[in-house]
Amino acid sequence: MHTVELLLDAPLSSRVREVWHDLAAAGLRSLASHQHPTNRPHVTLAAADALSPGVVPALAALPLDVELADVVFLGRTVAWRVRPSAALLSMQRSVWEALDGRERNPLHEPGRWVPHVSLALRVKPELQARYPRSVGAAAGRAVAARTYNSETRTVTGLA
Repeated sequence: MHTVELLLDAPLSSRVREVWHDLAAAGLRSLASHQHPTNRPHVTLAAADALSPGVVPALAALPLDVELADVVFLGRTVAWRVRPSAALLSMQRSVWEALDGRERNPLHEPGRWVPHVSLALRVKPELQARYPRSVGAAAGRAVAARTYNSETRTVTGLA
């Protein structure tokens, strides 16, 4: 699969990494321990088996304001929810539509998609009660976009 991800500005990215480290210091699973060089705070807009050329123009509104709100649990993912601004929802819909009918992750379908920045993955449901329901609010900008190829574990800049 190939993702389309928004990358955060340096201050907001640093704040997310602080939360990752705070969770780890509290003995909780977090992305602080994920050492792959591609690991960085991001918002995934869509994922598909292949990307079409129309994805890049769909990202033309970057940079985009981003506001992180409360902690949400999406299956086994602990995440910092992104407040869904009209501009963000419009961009996500444009990216989804630009995938041109290819196989797509249905969780990213407009209207179903929950914008977020992941804090921890593969957290067992019985351990989720140990996680804070809030880590405060934070704001910044999505300043660039990339695609992550899950087969090769590589990233490529998009915008």
